[in-house]
Amino acid sequence: MVLNYLWAAFFLIAFAIALFQLIVFRDVEIFQKLVASTFDNAKLGFEISLGLTGVMTLWLGLMKVGEQGGIIAIFSRLVGPFFNRLFPEIPKNHPVFGSILMNFSANMLGLDNAATPLGLKAMKEMQELNPIKDRASNAQIMFLVLNTSGLTIIPISIMVFRAQLGAADPSDIFIPILLATFFSTIVGLIAVALYQRINLFQPVIMAYIGTLLLLIAGLIYYFNTIPQEQVSVISQVASNVILFSIIISFVGLALIRKVNVYEAFIEGAKEGFSVAITIIPYLVAILVAIGVFRTSGALDLLVDGMGYLIALTGLNTDFAPALPVAIMKPLSGSGARGLMVEAMTTYGVDSFVGRMASVFQGSTETTFYILAVYFGSVGIKRTRYALTCGLIADLAGIIAAIFMAYLFFH
Repeated sequence: MVLNYLWAAFFLIAFAIALFQLIVFRDVEIFQKLVASTFDNAKLGFEISLGLTGVMTLWLGLMKVGEQGGIIAIFSRLVGPFFNRLFPEIPKNHPVFGSILMNFSANMLGLDNAATPLGLKAMKEMQELNPIKDRASNAQIMFLVLNTSGLTIIPISIMVFRAQLGAADPSDIFIPILLATFFSTIVGLIAVALYQRINLFQPVIMAYIGTLLLLIAGLIYYFNTIPQEQVSVISQVASNVILFSIIISFVGLALIRKVNVYEAFIEGAKEGFSVAITIIPYLVAILVAIGVFRTSGALDLLVDGMGYLIALTGLNTDFAPALPVAIMKPLSGSGARGLMVEAMTTYGVDSFVGRMASVFQGSTETTFYILAVYFGSVGIKRTRYALTCGLIADLAGIIAAIFMAYLFFH
């Protein structure tokens, strides 16, 4: 319901602002730009869906190999005690836990192309357990919010952009992003747990979260002990070695268990095309709405208004020029990426604004995109409180990003 009103609001606000510009400022081209934006973003939505087809075909095929070979069942048992408490509606040791774990792992390693098809696979498996097919289940909402909170251990793409733009230390945003996304994920988890009345103080949950904290602390310590110029290289190599090792484990165990890996891959890969076609309407809908909202100038007004209100409080507003990245990120990943590069180019890649923009980019995920694609892939129309909790997690990530940037760079 929230997404329904918000989607309509994007168009109505864009129309009102454009009409104001036409009447008051005599901007005779504004409506032409709005109409052009609708066509451009509709095309973009189709192209993104088409681009996802190959990746989804690959990973859904590999997931089928993993299922038949038994590696997914092994992953499910490893995280079962933790996930059984976060997803009480899902039967114990269900294969979907393996898909969820793989999706979270790919996200944490910054491997977006691998994360999306794995997440869609998890949504499809949860949808099979969903008693009301057009309404998001508690398990699906928990999964989506944890996904949109964007816990990132290694922000490879951001470090690459910083290196290309000549940053003295491309990896200096590593720890701030890690901490910001951790706060975003924890707040998202708490928000959903409150809605679903899940007790997070259970010993098993606390043990798994504590282990994750120790892992993060260990990574921070390790990366602080090596030369900074090696951080990006090591993290990039490690991420891809881990990813390809997972693929080899899928194939290897399947061969040991006498599975016909080629036929299993083809069987799973066939699902990729149908999923890509299914998400086109949902993706086009959200991208067109966001596009007209941005083209009308509404986004700029929102950013300027927030900067003005912050200034009235007497707080330091040095971060304000980077705010467009924070506001755009839940709406559009590519749009936020472009704004991040623009901020680094305009103010300097090693300036406070340049670093702030990088931390904003890594602190949250593309909430509207993820909700549109993931829910759209299984035909869910009633998303309940998923968007609310996702935006709460985003807000926590943005606030944490500001604190971390001031702590490390100001």
